Amino acid sequence: MYIKLNKVRVICNEDVKRVLLGTPKNHKHLRISIMLDEECLIFSEATIANILRAFVTIKTHPQVMAIELREAVLLPEDRKAGYAEHQLLEAERGHKEIEEELRSIIIQGNQ
Repeated sequence: MYIKLNKVRVICNEDVKRVLLGTPKNHKHLRISIMLDEECLIFSEATIANILRAFVTIKTHPQVMAIELREAVLLPEDRKAGYAEHQLLEAERGHKEIEEELRSIIIQGNQ
Protein backbone atom coordinates (compact mmCIF):
# COMPACT_ATOMS: atom_id res chain seq x y z
CA MET A 1 0.00 0.00 0.00
CA TYR A 2 1.89 3.02 -1.27
CA ILE A 3 0.72 6.46 -0.21
CA LYS A 4 1.63 9.54 -2.23
CA LEU A 5 3.45 11.83 0.15
CA ASN A 6 3.85 15.58 -0.31
CA LYS A 7 6.95 15.75 1.85
CA VAL A 8 9.42 13.21 3.18
CA ARG A 9 12.15 14.12 5.63
CA VAL A 10 14.79 11.70 6.86
CA ILE A 11 15.83 12.69 10.40
CA CYS A 12 19.29 11.71 11.67
CA ASN A 13 21.10 12.47 14.92
CA GLU A 14 22.65 15.64 13.46
CA ASP A 15 19.14 16.99 12.76
CA VAL A 16 17.98 16.65 16.37
CA LYS A 17 18.92 19.61 18.56
CA ARG A 18 17.19 18.54 21.79
CA VAL A 19 14.86 15.88 23.15
CA LEU A 20 12.66 16.33 26.21
CA LEU A 21 10.95 13.37 27.83
CA GLY A 22 8.60 13.60 30.78
CA THR A 23 5.10 14.07 32.08
CA PRO A 24 4.06 17.71 31.69
CA LYS A 25 2.46 19.41 34.68
CA ASN A 26 -1.28 18.64 34.87
CA HIS A 27 -0.91 15.67 32.49
CA LYS A 28 -1.04 11.95 33.25
CA HIS A 29 1.07 10.56 30.43
CA LEU A 30 4.60 10.99 29.14
CA ARG A 31 5.32 13.22 26.18
CA ILE A 32 8.40 13.25 24.01
CA SER A 33 9.41 16.51 22.38
CA ILE A 34 11.96 16.28 19.57
CA MET A 35 13.33 19.68 18.55
CA LEU A 36 14.78 20.09 15.10
CA ASP A 37 16.18 23.28 13.55
CA GLU A 38 12.87 25.10 13.08
CA GLU A 39 10.34 22.48 14.05
CA CYS A 40 9.25 20.59 17.14
CA LEU A 41 7.60 17.17 17.06
CA ILE A 42 5.65 16.09 20.14
CA PHE A 43 4.68 12.44 20.56
CA SER A 44 2.26 10.95 23.05
CA GLU A 45 3.29 8.13 25.36
CA ALA A 46 1.03 5.66 23.55
CA THR A 47 2.54 6.50 20.15
CA ILE A 48 6.10 6.03 21.37
CA ALA A 49 5.16 2.85 23.28
CA ASN A 50 3.70 1.32 20.12
CA ILE A 51 6.73 2.26 18.03
CA LEU A 52 9.11 0.93 20.68
CA ARG A 53 7.18 -2.34 20.97
CA ALA A 54 7.48 -2.86 17.21
CA PHE A 55 11.16 -1.83 17.25
CA VAL A 56 12.03 -4.27 20.06
CA THR A 57 10.11 -7.05 18.33
CA ILE A 58 12.07 -6.57 15.10
CA LYS A 59 15.42 -6.35 16.91
CA THR A 60 14.85 -9.38 19.15
CA HIS A 61 12.61 -11.79 17.22
CA PRO A 62 14.51 -14.25 15.02
CA GLN A 63 11.90 -14.20 12.23
CA VAL A 64 10.21 -10.78 12.31
CA MET A 65 12.00 -8.50 9.83
CA ALA A 66 9.56 -5.58 9.46
CA ILE A 67 6.28 -4.39 10.96
CA GLU A 68 3.64 -1.96 9.78
CA LEU A 69 1.52 -0.23 12.40
CA ARG A 70 -1.79 1.24 11.25
CA GLU A 71 -4.32 3.41 12.97
CA ALA A 72 -7.32 1.49 14.24
CA VAL A 73 -10.38 3.06 15.85
CA LEU A 74 -11.66 0.80 18.62
CA LEU A 75 -15.14 0.88 20.10
CA PRO A 76 -15.34 1.14 23.92
CA GLU A 77 -16.36 -2.52 24.21
CA ASP A 78 -13.33 -3.59 22.14
CA ARG A 79 -10.62 -1.97 24.26
CA LYS A 80 -9.27 -2.22 27.78
CA ALA A 81 -10.39 0.34 30.35
CA GLY A 82 -8.30 3.50 30.15
CA TYR A 83 -7.04 2.81 26.62
CA ALA A 84 -7.50 5.38 23.87
CA GLU A 85 -10.01 5.02 21.06
CA HIS A 86 -7.25 5.37 18.45
CA GLN A 87 -4.57 2.69 18.52
CA LEU A 88 -1.60 1.71 16.36
CA LEU A 89 -2.00 -1.98 15.62
CA GLU A 90 0.09 -4.35 13.53
CA ALA A 91 -1.10 -4.80 9.97
CA GLU A 92 -1.05 -8.18 8.26
CA ARG A 93 1.60 -7.51 5.65
CA GLY A 94 4.72 -9.31 4.49
CA HIS A 95 8.10 -7.94 5.51
CA LYS A 96 9.41 -7.76 1.94
CA GLU A 97 6.54 -5.48 0.92
CA ILE A 98 7.09 -3.25 3.97
CA GLU A 99 10.84 -3.07 3.34
CA GLU A 100 10.26 -2.11 -0.32
CA GLU A 101 7.85 0.65 0.66
CA LEU A 102 10.36 1.97 3.21
CA ARG A 103 13.04 2.00 0.49
CA SER A 104 10.72 3.96 -1.82
CA ILE A 105 9.90 6.52 0.88
CA ILE A 106 13.58 7.03 1.74
CA ILE A 107 14.37 7.61 -1.94
CA GLN A 108 11.65 10.33 -1.99
CA GLY A 109 13.25 11.92 1.07
CA ASN A 110 16.69 12.02 -0.51
CA GLN A 111 15.57 13.78 -3.71
